[in-house]
Amino acid sequence: MSIPADYPFTRYLSAKKTVDNRALNRSVWQSLEAAVGLKKSKGDLKVLEIGSGIGTMIERSVEWGLLGRADYTALDAMSENSAEAASRLPAWALNNGYTVDIEEAGALRLRCGQQEVTVRLETADAFDFMANKRVQRRWDLLITNAFLDLVDVASTLPKLLALLAPGGLFYFTITFDGATIFQPQIDPIIDAQIEALYHETMDQRIIEGRISGDSRTGRHLFSHLRSPGIDLLAAGSSDWVVFAGPEGYPGDEEFFMHFIVHTIGSALEDHPGLDRKKFREWIETRHAQVEQGHLVYIAHQLDFLGRVE
Repeated sequence: MSIPADYPFTRYLSAKKTVDNRALNRSVWQSLEAAVGLKKSKGDLKVLEIGSGIGTMIERSVEWGLLGRADYTALDAMSENSAEAASRLPAWALNNGYTVDIEEAGALRLRCGQQEVTVRLETADAFDFMANKRVQRRWDLLITNAFLDLVDVASTLPKLLALLAPGGLFYFTITFDGATIFQPQIDPIIDAQIEALYHETMDQRIIEGRISGDSRTGRHLFSHLRSPGIDLLAAGSSDWVVFAGPEGYPGDEEFFMHFIVHTIGSALEDHPGLDRKKFREWIETRHAQVEQGHLVYIAHQLDFLGRVE
């Protein structure tokens, strides 16, 4: 693949699915399965995912057998993500042996054997949704994937947990925690400088007047979850590790790699702390390494499972 001419976010989310599949901590997932199993006998599981993207966590939760009978609300702020999910999920379900019924307001009912999952796709701002008093304390399971490092956790976490019914579970995954690694090195000093400045952009991110990020969210989340009424049940690393094998990068992960390099290039473009020429050459070299199948990318992240009273 040559360097892409454009970078559709929906394609990035699709390419990321296989990366996340490898990364998700299986011990934490097994603890989630056990905790959800205790709830399955009590009727349909009510699931809410915030930042659901194009629906890959829905696919995974069904594929990996987490959900039996469930009502799954998938919330995303980007209409193009929701539209892609509405197009993608029926095709994915049919290809995997599920029957698909489209119900009122576009809800999708996926059925196969004992599994029956109703998916409701909603486009809304997460903060507006959390502020709606009518939706609080309803869900048995709350999922966020690669989301908490994009918000101010201290102010957002209580609002998120208020959405759970008493005894509800939260599953927070792919939570970034302060390491962006590329191999091979180009220049150890420049590599370290770019990593530090890239993380700094996360720490300083402001969206609609709100602090929106922390490059060490993963480690900081432990202290936020040590609060009355919260039981932390499991946690573990969920690092992205992407490299090319004998047949190249798996799936569409070459595009994923180009997207990551492009993201860093965009974030630090014209940064006063960088030599523009050297930075441009660094980005060009990283793209070339992707094309050659030489670039290795590692990002350190953490998964969390817990319960609220």
